[in-house]
Amino acid sequence: MRKVVLLAAALVVVLGTMASSATSASSENGITARTITIGGTFPLTGRASVYAPIPAAMKAYFSYINSRKGPDGRRGVFGRQIVFKIYDDGYNPANTVQQTRKLVEEDKVFAVVGSLGTEHNEAIRPYLNQGKVPQLLNATGASTWARDAKQYPWTGGWQPDYEWEGRIYGTAIARNSPNAKIAVLYQNDSFGADNLRGFRAGLGAKASNIVGLESYELGAVDVRQQMAKLRATGATILVIFAIPTYAIPAYPIANALRWSPAVIYTSSVAATDTFLTLSRSSGGGDLVDKTFTVQYLKDPASPTWDNDAAMKLYKQVMAKYRPGGRVTDGLNYYGVAVAHAFVQLMYKAGRNPTRAALMRAFRNWDETNPFLLPGNRQRTSGNDQQAVACERIVKFTNGTFTTVSKLKCPGAAA
Repeated sequence: MRKVVLLAAALVVVLGTMASSATSASSENGITARTITIGGTFPLTGRASVYAPIPAAMKAYFSYINSRKGPDGRRGVFGRQIVFKIYDDGYNPANTVQQTRKLVEEDKVFAVVGSLGTEHNEAIRPYLNQGKVPQLLNATGASTWARDAKQYPWTGGWQPDYEWEGRIYGTAIARNSPNAKIAVLYQNDSFGADNLRGFRAGLGAKASNIVGLESYELGAVDVRQQMAKLRATGATILVIFAIPTYAIPAYPIANALRWSPAVIYTSSVAATDTFLTLSRSSGGGDLVDKTFTVQYLKDPASPTWDNDAAMKLYKQVMAKYRPGGRVTDGLNYYGVAVAHAFVQLMYKAGRNPTRAALMRAFRNWDETNPFLLPGNRQRTSGNDQQAVACERIVKFTNGTFTTVSKLKCPGAAA
């Protein structure tokens, strides 16, 4: 994976010299009197194609915005229709670089919005910042979006920080199971490193209870060897920092090994109703009922929100503009939520938006999003460009999530 990222970085260096000339001719590419053209890259094929519902749901919400009359009485945003260009990168950062260049230099997008993947967004970040093209609402909770905001002022995340998520799990285990042996499966990249760093910090002095630590590389066939080594440790708590491609089969593998940890913490990127249900039917069985994870959005699979106005809107959007999509799938819901966030930013950018105005709106954001859990807000500053911060612990049992903790926010006790 490191070689792939280095290749992507090399492409940025070789091709990046053209970035200024590509964007300077029209500093407001992508904006006309009638349209706002944006784009993003997603794994529509390959090992991470399970995330394909996200851009489809984003496009569905933009179709809704384009057809309804907004607060100004006009369709779209101030009368402009949102055109959303989607390209497949196969979850390969080198492809992400090439497809992003196509969005900027051929499609002349106003902004790159919602592109998925940590190393993928890291690979395109220097190029987009050099060209002063907004790179916003990245579909990754990498801590670098907040930490490196001054170095990359044209880049901003949306979902909560992976490091904070890991800290929440570590703190909960240290409090509730201070003597338990812990085994960790993690992805060997920035995503896994963020989670693991936060997890160790949350455990504090109990970090020594980690008796098994196994990583896998993207592109690996499976994680059977890693799971067998973790089982041999005798750990009673399993922590999975993995994308669905590897997290879903981890449960059936554990079952086949006759390993039944008392508690399993699984990264939120792989612990949706859809993924855990698939894991159960693939051989994970009752192990999935031991899963704890975090949520920051309302859950479309929970009847708790049936009478909620935002959930009703989400279901209406899905019914009309994405009728083939599974309405209880959290990925569809995420896509609608992040698309709504972009629409909010475009209204904040004004009637005659520029890229600079869009970034000012993003850097000075303090706004609710009806698709988030109550109490959660989109907040940013010049030093912190990670918009959503707070999460709560939930447990998956009998096909539904039950709330375990109140909303936990950085700066407060976890």
